[in-house]
Amino acid sequence: MRFNIDTDKLWHDPYPDLMQIQALAPVVFVPQLDAALITRRLDVFTQEKRVDLLSSRQPLGLMTRLMGENMMRKDGLTHALERRQIFPSLSPRTVIDVWQSEFESITDKVIKKLKKQNNFDLLKDFALPVSGAALVAMTGLRKMTAFQMDQVSQAMIDGCANYKGDPFVEANCNSATQVIERHIDIMSAKLQKTPNKSVLSVLIQSGQPMYNIHANVKLVISGGQNEPRDAIAGTAAALLMHPVAYSHILNKKDWNQAFMEYSRWMSPIGMSPRQMTRDCNVLGYDFQKDDRVFLMYGAANRDPTVFKDPGLFDVQRNTGLAIPFGAGPHFCAGAAASKTLIAGVALPKLFAAFPNMKLTAPVEWRGWAFRGPLAVHVEVGL
Repeated sequence: MRFNIDTDKLWHDPYPDLMQIQALAPVVFVPQLDAALITRRLDVFTQEKRVDLLSSRQPLGLMTRLMGENMMRKDGLTHALERRQIFPSLSPRTVIDVWQSEFESITDKVIKKLKKQNNFDLLKDFALPVSGAALVAMTGLRKMTAFQMDQVSQAMIDGCANYKGDPFVEANCNSATQVIERHIDIMSAKLQKTPNKSVLSVLIQSGQPMYNIHANVKLVISGGQNEPRDAIAGTAAALLMHPVAYSHILNKKDWNQAFMEYSRWMSPIGMSPRQMTRDCNVLGYDFQKDDRVFLMYGAANRDPTVFKDPGLFDVQRNTGLAIPFGAGPHFCAGAAASKTLIAGVALPKLFAAFPNMKLTAPVEWRGWAFRGPLAVHVEVGL
């Protein structure tokens, strides 16, 4: 089964095409992406675990070529080992004991600055500096500013989603990875002498070779900035767009439910690529070795056989079957940090500081591999 798309329309709003693809067949080939898409929730959930068949390892894939072969592009024991080695920095206990207080301090500083303004962009002026400074702390790259962190992260994300082969996007990504490597080199000697719980420090302590450390720090940055940034601003926007949902969350004080429903509804991580390890038939589709497969989280999280009225933002729905962080052995290692930063700190502090906040312009979301708002302009009422 084949389905043709307009890639520009897909970037603006992927859901109309994804819903058509989802209704057609379990696996549909999209020539414009040179990939077979798996879109149904149960199929994504099941097939993601078949790493012997749908491999994360892609030697010629965009992420490997641009960032190095990080743990997300490895399977089996190698992936498990590197995941264990990074765990001391990102574990739920470390997040609570080490990072939460830093998240709170960062957020308070950003809010204090915004208190002087009546209008601002929640994405650029709040979510970006909060998530950027949090990632500076967690990675251990303390010489980098929050804005620099955002720039290099976005450049790498753009590079990893550059399926159109834009040479400018690739060059920008290569410049970003060089900046990150310089900051790693700046901090490595200090962290060898005075280790801490940062990602760079625990990877140095684990004994990973430096090329591996470079690749895995880049991985943390690529997913650790744009996704929390977009989810903070996007969840806030969704609540402001839906007064009944906002009132419900305020009454229940359940910011995590708002975040999880937003992550289902708008899926900041829209897909994960895989590569077939051999010729085989999966879900009725004949694959050949090295065929490219996209596991479409964005479509899975709007599967109408699982979620009633999936296109509606409904904070009272059960989001237990949503898979915004993945479902298999590559389940997002930073999930605990993201939930704490977004739902435990940023959102409650934001709405407590600005209880009369209102949108001043319609919110537009963009992207399909990674999706988030372009801007969230608000008036807070001094």
